[in-house]
Order: sequence, then structure tokens, then C-alpha cells
Amino acid sequence: MTPAADPSRDLRRFAWLSIAAAIATITLKAGAWLLTGSVGLLSDAAESVVNLVAAVVALVALTVAGRPADDDHHFGHAKAEYFSAAVEGLMIFVAAGVILVTAVERFLHPQPIDNVGVGLGVSVVASVINGLVAVVLVRAGRRHDSITLRADGQHLLTDVWTSVGVVVGVLLVALTGWQRLDPVVASLVGINIVLTGVRLLRESVGGLMDTALPEERHREIAAALLPFASDEVDFHGLRTRKSGHHEFAELHLLVPGHWTVRRGHDLTEDVEQHLRRAMPELQVVIHLEPLEDPRSYDGVPVDLGALPAGPQGRTDLGREGIV
Repeated sequence: MTPAADPSRDLRRFAWLSIAAAIATITLKAGAWLLTGSVGLLSDAAESVVNLVAAVVALVALTVAGRPADDDHHFGHAKAEYFSAAVEGLMIFVAAGVILVTAVERFLHPQPIDNVGVGLGVSVVASVINGLVAVVLVRAGRRHDSITLRADGQHLLTDVWTSVGVVVGVLLVALTGWQRLDPVVASLVGINIVLTGVRLLRESVGGLMDTALPEERHREIAAALLPFASDEVDFHGLRTRKSGHHEFAELHLLVPGHWTVRRGHDLTEDVEQHLRRAMPELQVVIHLEPLEDPRSYDGVPVDLGALPAGPQGRTDLGREGIV
């Protein structure tokens, strides 16, 4: 069954919300930097520029990912979301590099900070905007299983905590008079941004490498198969992968060799329909094999790990159940 486009899953409105928030916060934070001259606030504004670029990339990725399957992409375009997360991760590294270089230069040549109260007030307003939009994006990402929205939301949340750190640093400079606190805080901001980039790249690479579904998901699949298992029906060789919000599973259905093709086909259709009802987002491919043929158990790299193995490597769903 080929994944189809879901009109209710048009997530581009969240990308537009992220773009609007990025433009607003860039304007506010750049104004705060111009008022104060704080390199910490400059680093905060630089990260908001990255947010804007990431939001535009997210918009493009969500547009591509929303397209239905076609002659050149039989499994749809959902993996475009992983490219968005990867691009955002790389952009984060660039921003972190600029911040760290600027912080080192300012540490070596400290400068006074002006208009602290007004500058920090503007920065706080920008942080509130980012925080509200981040919550919306993270919740939408979880609800729609979108790595693009989750990545964008998590980055904005990091930006919020970054802004908190910068505000604290600027306040400490104003209270203590030690100007080097400002670039020290900016350096910590840069390091925090690098860690965010590493997490995003790790998740996007995992998706592009067709990582298997979580063990909990395997158990759900096994539970759905359990009612069909008997002395004459067995399951073997479950393999799964995730592509964007789509989930794919392949498995072997083992039946007696004397069954007719029609009987085996009818059972296969029943199993597939049951799995689709239990897990609508799961795309299933089932291979029919003879139960008594040893070759049916050969050459399968991943077994149905959610179930205990019985005699001759069989899963024995009906007799043993799920562990």
C-alpha cells in the first residue's frame, strides 16, 4: 500500500508561524544589541537569524514532504523532513562559530555595556515570543510525528534558555562592572548551540539511515499478529523502518505447504487489514512461505524479537504469547 498525501496534515502553517516569530525576534534582539553593545545580545540575535533560515528550510521541506507518492518516489517524499533537520543542524554550527569568535575577540578587548535596562527589556519580549511559538511547534511535531517541527521547536526552546543566560550575563556585568562576563556568557551560549546542532544531526542521520521502529512499536505489531497464530500459522522475519511520519514493516507469514494459493492469499489480506486498522500509519508488506520448509527460516537478518522463539526457530505466537 503506497502512502498518500493527507490534506489534514498540511503543516506549513506552523513553518509560517516560525518565520514570523524569527523576523520579530531578529528585529527586537538586534535593537537590544544596538542599544547596549553587548556581544551576548549580539550572539542571541545571530541565533535568531539561524532560526529564520531554519524556518524557511522547514517550509520548503514540509512542502516537499506533503506531496503524495509518484512514479519516481513510490514511498512518498516524507524523508525531506530529515534534510530540513540536517540543514538546521549545520546552520547552528555556523552560528556557533561566529558567536565563539566574536566572544573571544570581546574577551580580549572588553567594552562597556550601555542602556542595560531597555536592552534587556526588549530581549525578554523577544524570548517570550520564542517561548510561545516553541511550545506550539513542539506539540504540533509530536502530534503529527514531524521531525521538522520538533527540531524547529526544540531549537527555539534552546534559544529561550540562551536568552535567559545572556540576560543574566548582562545583568551581572551591570552589577559587578566586570565586562568580561559578557563574552564568557556568549561563549557558553555558543557551546550550548553546538550541542543542539549535534542532537539534530544525529536524529536526522538516523532517519536517513532507515532506523528500525522502537521495541515498543514491535511489541504492538506482535500483539496485532497474535490472534492469527496457531499450529498452522506462524510469523517470522519482522523488519521495520521509519520515513518521516510514515512507518514501514515487512514480515513473513508461514502456512502449511498444502494450502491453496487462494487460502494463503485470503489470510494475508486479513492480516494486512487487521494491522492497518490497529496501526493506520503502518505500511505492511507480507511474504507468504511454507511452514515446513527450512528455507523459510534462512537469510532473515532480524527475527520477530518481541516474541519468544520456539522449536526450529519459530515464534510460536499462539502457544507462548508476548514477553
